[in-house]
Amino acid sequence: MRVLLVTGTQPEAAWLQKALIESAHSLEHIDDLKDAIFLAGQERFDAVIVMSTDVPPYACLLAALPKLASESRGAPIIVALGAAHAKERTQVLRAGGDACFCYPLSFIELHERMHALRRVGSEAVQREGQVPVCPTFDTATRELVLGVQRLYLTRRESMLLECLLRQPNVPVSRADLIRYAWPDHDDVAASSVNLVISRLRRKLAPHYPDVHIDTLKRYGYQLTLTKG
Repeated sequence: MRVLLVTGTQPEAAWLQKALIESAHSLEHIDDLKDAIFLAGQERFDAVIVMSTDVPPYACLLAALPKLASESRGAPIIVALGAAHAKERTQVLRAGGDACFCYPLSFIELHERMHALRRVGSEAVQREGQVPVCPTFDTATRELVLGVQRLYLTRRESMLLECLLRQPNVPVSRADLIRYAWPDHDDVAASSVNLVISRLRRKLAPHYPDVHIDTLKRYGYQLTLTKG
């Protein structure tokens, strides 16, 4: 999943950032809510996590949440507060949050809630007929799923393929693939992308003959579905 993490400057955010990266999520980490609103309007995220350890009444957070919810285009917004009672948690949900947690924070619970909210959103879109028939990706098990078929992938393979699956039949630049699949690295050689793509092709060919990863010279790659 592509996750936008907004934490401010509090040191408590370091463990959450590390846990999300280790869970094979493509992470964009920023400190400022205004920047988060702008970024959410520029890029499609699967979830937004906002961590605020300020003391109530959380005026800045509550003022920013409606705009963040609007710009995030349906991505679930999960808020983690420091000290808060039912009143503050309710205000967060009314302002645009989809879930609200307080300290001490359980990463497992937050992570599972994020997946649950994502499933609900995906199922609603599928019922409306907005998504073509194509393989899906189970982020919990790192498996590509099509009907009863399941194909296990490594962490890097799964992140790169997940990026391509977000835009089937649409070119994706090599730079975007690197940013998505290597969020914790500043300098990644093109050869590293080529190597993972090569492994993915070998894994896909026997099980998903209608799914191809095409090379676009001097640009990147495209996941092509030959039939829907």
